[in-house]
Amino acid sequence: MVPTLTATLGVKGHRPTVGTRDCKDLLYVFAVVNLVSAAVHANTLESPKDAKKRTGLGKTRRMQAAFADHLRHVGRMCSREKHRRVVILIDNAPRYRGKPIDAAMADNPHLEFERLPSYSPHLNPIERFWKKRRRRATHNRLFDTLADLKTSLRASLSYFQTVRHKVKSIIAGRPKRKTAK
Repeated sequence: MVPTLTATLGVKGHRPTVGTRDCKDLLYVFAVVNLVSAAVHANTLESPKDAKKRTGLGKTRRMQAAFADHLRHVGRMCSREKHRRVVILIDNAPRYRGKPIDAAMADNPHLEFERLPSYSPHLNPIERFWKKRRRRATHNRLFDTLADLKTSLRASLSYFQTVRHKVKSIIAGRPKRKTAK
């Protein structure tokens, strides 16, 4: 729950401060953005620092299981009756491969992956969305608990659900319009 830091405004002569604490708990967020409607669907996975002791699974296995659950969620949200084919852009990370993923894909045959080349996050439209969402939800903020972080992320997601035109422009990578003065 260490805040992400970015430039901020402050009173002249006084340096703004953001607190920190030594906490190794993590919150992973999986999301998909419909490139046509700009609808966003997200799921989270809490990973406390002692998660390996609790579950007996390493980070990659926990991430694979969480991503498989996310795929099933996407399969329900984008049902086969409504969507004959759903293409999901992903990179080549190990969390997107393995038995749990294969099982989730078998449960949802209308889902398919389009794998992007290595080291090319600029080709994935959701990376632009992540940047904006993270800036809105976490920059220069200190969260006392994972629940507080989740609340901020959900509020940010709710905001983007109400301004789908903004989501469309973010994922399209179009520059912001400047207004005349």
